[in-house]
Amino acid sequence: MNFTEAALKSSASTIIIGAGPAGLTAGYLLSKERVSVTVLEADPQYVGGIARTASYKGYHFDIGGHRFFSKSQEVEDLWTELLPHDMLARPRSSRIFYGGRLYAYPLKPIETLLKLGLVETARCLLSYVQARLRPFIPPKNFEEWVTNEFGQRLYQIFFKTYTEKVWGMRCKDISADWAAQRIKGLSLKTAILNALMPKRPQARDGMIKTLIDSFRYPRRGPGMMWEACAARIRTLGGAVTLGCRVTGCSYDAASRVWTVSYRHPDGTSHSIKAHHVISSAPIRELVNGITPPMSAASIAAANALKYRDFLTVVLILKDHDAFDDNWIYIHDPGVRVGRIQNFKSWSPEMVPEPGTVCYGLEYFCFEGDGLWTSTDADLVKLGASELAKIGLGAEKNLIDGCVVR
Repeated sequence: MNFTEAALKSSASTIIIGAGPAGLTAGYLLSKERVSVTVLEADPQYVGGIARTASYKGYHFDIGGHRFFSKSQEVEDLWTELLPHDMLARPRSSRIFYGGRLYAYPLKPIETLLKLGLVETARCLLSYVQARLRPFIPPKNFEEWVTNEFGQRLYQIFFKTYTEKVWGMRCKDISADWAAQRIKGLSLKTAILNALMPKRPQARDGMIKTLIDSFRYPRRGPGMMWEACAARIRTLGGAVTLGCRVTGCSYDAASRVWTVSYRHPDGTSHSIKAHHVISSAPIRELVNGITPPMSAASIAAANALKYRDFLTVVLILKDHDAFDDNWIYIHDPGVRVGRIQNFKSWSPEMVPEPGTVCYGLEYFCFEGDGLWTSTDADLVKLGASELAKIGLGAEKNLIDGCVVR
């Protein structure tokens, strides 16, 4: 979109910081109620945040993999309203790569134990029995919570390496509360029951999200949803402006008016006033950008927050049907890649050229570290070599690649 200064009104009822799913949904629902909104987005090209659809030479790819499934019918209805004719019903297929083998995820106990072998299976079962007899009460961290549910051995194999790759910290330093929320309702007992018993229809609010076997997905990736949402806001009279990075928010208690400062794409500074501000910006940046300043304790708490970054190495290869999963979790500590997306399995329309596939190799890192600062060429080379090492694609089949940070 070409930025036009006319899109920014001198005064708006509500300013929304960020044109990701949260900001755009807020903007659309307010616009439907005839509230004047202006959405400011720092990205000069895309709406949708990390739920955008990026593209390279006609290939489309999802930054992270975004399933459209909700226990809330209201949310599902909103998605249908925004994209009534462009949502595909997709089968969910994901596996774990560990020790040179692929395991279905959610874990299928019989398959898993057979592939682990008799000795390892015995160790896992003994470990699970021990965890049930002597659980951590209460579990204090992620490791203890998962060990209670699966046993120490299965935790070591199927949870520890991947979790520490993603978050860049020890599982012992991750809250048990987070584990309970993230893996709610899933345990070895639950996995066995789901494997042995016929599936029964469940109410949406009783379904375990980890176990769903299908989801909806836009034909050209999740960005379609948020581009449609932005278009609806504009049609209803609101503004969605790209390339505007917010630099500060000040509040005048006397007039009850906010002034939001932002940097224009040409580098000049501007401001806009509103009676309300909705922010989907990172909390650390928001707290440090508010005037009058928040309390010292609030600022200290915000500054203590850490963010985990990641980059996607996109590889285009000749299609040799290496795998048809939506994604594969890489639990093997011998490679740095954490997860691999197969965009053709998300939607065939993501891959325009017949006879090719497009994979997204996700590397979790911190901005400024060795991975983040590597050149695109080096990262594509790393991705191709690790894909070959895992056995999911030969380097000779590589056609092209790019990197999204």
